[in-house]
Amino acid sequence: MYFDDWNKKSKNKQISRSLLWEYDMDNFPWQKMGTTVMQRIIERGWPDDFYAAIAIYGGIENTKNIIKQIPVLSAKNIAFVSLLFDIPKKELKCYTRKQLREQHLSF
Repeated sequence: MYFDDWNKKSKNKQISRSLLWEYDMDNFPWQKMGTTVMQRIIERGWPDDFYAAIAIYGGIENTKNIIKQIPVLSAKNIAFVSLLFDIPKKELKCYTRKQLREQHLSF
């Protein structure tokens, strides 16, 4: 997987403040806001943002679990995280919600 080397590359990395511009970063609740943080990184982040987030959230598996709970992502971003983190699309909340919405609209 792309981020297998996260232990080496995440040292002294920080998530770009511009991704969370509207929040007070000095008192930011990282654990509570995990899905928001990961959604912003997926949509607009750089590789260093991913490495920093993986370190903040305690590794690849915890980060994958947060990603699975993101409620909304574009089809392009769904494909991106599915490939990058080796997560089947059906395990992503945003994918299953989109599928249900499309089924509902087709009736």
